[in-house]
Amino acid sequence: MARSRSPDLARPNQLLDAWRLAQTEGVGPVAWRRLLSRYATAAAALDALPRLARAGGRDAPPAIPTMAEAEKELDRLRKLGAKLLVLDDPGYPPLLAMLDDAPPVIAVQGDPAVLSARAVAMVGGRNASANGQRMAESLAADLARSVVVVSGLARGIDAAAHTGALVTGRTVAVVAGGLDLPYPPEHAALQRRIAETGAVVAESPLGTTPQARHFPRRNRIIAGLSLGVVVVEAATRSGSLITARIAQEIGREVFAVPGSPTDPRSRGANDLLRQGAILTETAEDVLDNLPQHPMSTALDDNVTAPPGLAEPRPELADDSPDLPRTRTQVLDLLGPSPTAVDDVVRRCQFSPAAVMVVLLELELAGRLELLPGNRVALLTDEARIAE
Repeated sequence: MARSRSPDLARPNQLLDAWRLAQTEGVGPVAWRRLLSRYATAAAALDALPRLARAGGRDAPPAIPTMAEAEKELDRLRKLGAKLLVLDDPGYPPLLAMLDDAPPVIAVQGDPAVLSARAVAMVGGRNASANGQRMAESLAADLARSVVVVSGLARGIDAAAHTGALVTGRTVAVVAGGLDLPYPPEHAALQRRIAETGAVVAESPLGTTPQARHFPRRNRIIAGLSLGVVVVEAATRSGSLITARIAQEIGREVFAVPGSPTDPRSRGANDLLRQGAILTETAEDVLDNLPQHPMSTALDDNVTAPPGLAEPRPELADDSPDLPRTRTQVLDLLGPSPTAVDDVVRRCQFSPAAVMVVLLELELAGRLELLPGNRVALLTDEARIAE
């Protein structure tokens, strides 16, 4: 993927502006990266946001956190022993940065360097059996002698994985809410222990109570930090299978511990084995099959994005005479059914850069939904109200 231009964190307020942009209404990870590519600094992107959203059809300007709110966030993080890492900053986890939707800014409590070490994720059901939890704890303890163990701090398998890893090595917990609101609450002490030797990671700002929509976002970070994902006891509709699916999509290895065919808590893991996951009974099964780098790509700054994801050219002015006509044509080409961005670019008479600017405007206006597979769809009024 094309790498965005990192904010110059040596300049005053650049870190705070990067956080403000990431927390702005309507700005997702992909839009954040495109804005930084187009405007070079977060401050310039913040200045352009109201104009872009208005051009996309939004009446009221998007809600942008104030500098005072950003300063308060940073001060509270420091008191928790945490710091912010910005995408493409030298300290940002390199494997996570490879995701198309890598979080622009993450809060890290503990040692940020742990996030760049070789790591394996371990996930599974919250209602895990005693045998499943014992297996996860033992397997994590063995793995942590060689690699960092990543999980999600949830009840069941996650907690067992963290507990086992703490005995012999280091572990990373990725949480769905803010760092100041451990979830579940009874894992507050476990979170503190993890931060002492490893790290706790959050994409959401402080004060965020975890909600259902936060967990898939957390799961992509778990997969993104790791070279492989081990699934222990997952039902067919388990969130752990979302993590495994994401891992497959981003070229990470998938491992599964077999379970009893009569236990519904093992059906998801057993299904993964039928689909080609590596059967896992010991730490050696994982370590012997763990790649040095993700399978689908390499850590190479020269990798370019697919044509449909090409960033807008910085030299294309916001008042370019092409843009009004491009907006009309792009809207004619889009609808509520998913459409490949490549098709929109190919069928539009104007430059790819102009098309991408219009798509960015629509996204910032809350009128466009980004979908997997480099596809987009216009949101209906009903869908926008539901959001």
